[in-house]
Amino acid sequence: MDKDQLMRASVNRSYGSPDVINIEHVPVPVIADNDVLIKIHASTVNRTDCGFLRAKPFIVRFFSGLLRPKYPILGCEFAGEISACGSAVTNFNIGDRICGFKDDDHGFGGHAQFTSMPATAMLTKIPDSMSYTDAAPALEGSHYALNYIRAANIKAGDRVLINGATGAIGSAALQIIKHMGSTVTAVCATEHTLLIQQLGADTVIDYKQQDFTQLDEQFDVVFDAVGKSTFGQCKRILTSNGIYISTELGPWAQNPLLALWTARSKSQKVLFPIPVNKKEDADYIAGLMQENKFRPLVDKTYPLEETASAFRYVETGMKTGNVVIDIN
Repeated sequence: MDKDQLMRASVNRSYGSPDVINIEHVPVPVIADNDVLIKIHASTVNRTDCGFLRAKPFIVRFFSGLLRPKYPILGCEFAGEISACGSAVTNFNIGDRICGFKDDDHGFGGHAQFTSMPATAMLTKIPDSMSYTDAAPALEGSHYALNYIRAANIKAGDRVLINGATGAIGSAALQIIKHMGSTVTAVCATEHTLLIQQLGADTVIDYKQQDFTQLDEQFDVVFDAVGKSTFGQCKRILTSNGIYISTELGPWAQNPLLALWTARSKSQKVLFPIPVNKKEDADYIAGLMQENKFRPLVDKTYPLEETASAFRYVETGMKTGNVVIDIN
């Protein structure tokens, strides 16, 4: 194969720890009529990538391959520029600066120099003022947050508590919910309280000093963006018809079960929505970034050759916001 048809990529041809990751030269994707080819400048490593790298929980294998990965190049979000357009593409042009979200429905692929996907999928143009590094983490955490926010019907005037406000999902939820006019109490570590105040939190709880489940106030929604609490622990701080949402299954996978159990309840409920990927959500988030209503947090940046190190850092659970991979 001609050298010009190859690209560098971070590849895992088996499931396991970050030790299974290697940098390889692989073919540049070939696009169909409805696709765009994207030259990637920056991508991210997040909890989704870590789950698919290790195939944990086991159910991941039913999507990504029972014995080995169907998609050996991970990376579900990225920023770059349109390098080529299929003959049927009308909404993008070569050279457009974009960010995108691409999960197992379209084969991941962000940890590489090029990727392809349908032009009607979760792709959107990024503001001229944003760098590729800043835009790469724009969609994963924010579109998950947006799905949860809509499921809970959070609106102006609601009182919302966010646990894990410094994570990719939590920090995005904080900014979006504040934009909607809600009152936000955010839970984080001591060293991040100033940052969370700057993001707009009305009240900040330092979890190292105070257990938020023992607060003397009640909330319309408790949104656990890191899955460290349970519905049982949070019932006392929910209003009589309050809603509990967690991004994790919870102990013994209780959260989806509780969501079914409380679905018809007229009192407190658990919600466990399955996020849906929609291009209009990507465009909505891009609009928030254009208006300076949302900016994804960037913790650390690693070169492509150190992708395994980025995975190791994310797996510590200590990241603030997002970890970016500099592809070039």
